[in-house]
Amino acid sequence: MSALLQRPPEARLLYVLAHGAGAGMRHPFLASVACALAERGIATLRYQFPYVEAQTRRPDPPGVLEATVRSAVAAAASAAPGLPLVAGGKSLGGRMTSNAQAKQPLPGVRGLVFLGFPLHPPKRPGDARAEHLSAVQVPMLFLQGTRDDLAELQLLEPVCRRLGDRATLHVVEGADHSFRVLKRSGRSGEEVVAELADSVANWARMAVR
Repeated sequence: MSALLQRPPEARLLYVLAHGAGAGMRHPFLASVACALAERGIATLRYQFPYVEAQTRRPDPPGVLEATVRSAVAAAASAAPGLPLVAGGKSLGGRMTSNAQAKQPLPGVRGLVFLGFPLHPPKRPGDARAEHLSAVQVPMLFLQGTRDDLAELQLLEPVCRRLGDRATLHVVEGADHSFRVLKRSGRSGEEVVAELADSVANWARMAVR
């Protein structure tokens, strides 16, 4: 498993950050999120799923993906002993992290952060993919765009309400599933990434003990 540890000198937290289905750990979006988090005292460990390492497009079976999540969490704990851990990631990576956490808590992980939770396939709205979240007993932060075609807010908001105090939903106005915004919004990609990083940092101060 390849991984990239980005640890600022005054790190207070380490985010074990998985990539989405269509891009690896070096994707510019993840790199920019990692840099923005580092500026806010949050270290990241980005890592690669086996299918990306093998340079194939088809994601591994869920069991393989979840086992990789567990290996990454163990690697993070070893690389930065003493730093509190949160885990999650972009789209598929976040969902596989929560699947793993629901089945058996990830050692040392105190919260989950989803960069665009993929609640349903495009144009096939539903919330079955969120059923396992009821078994997750750590705080969760959902970062979602209002134009995300993999998570209609009218479906995600009730999911978060059912999870109660464990769930925090931060909505990014005008962002799609990749957190891109339209030019007419007047916002840049850098501003969106800064909003995401601020939200993670503020949530972590309150939720991660």
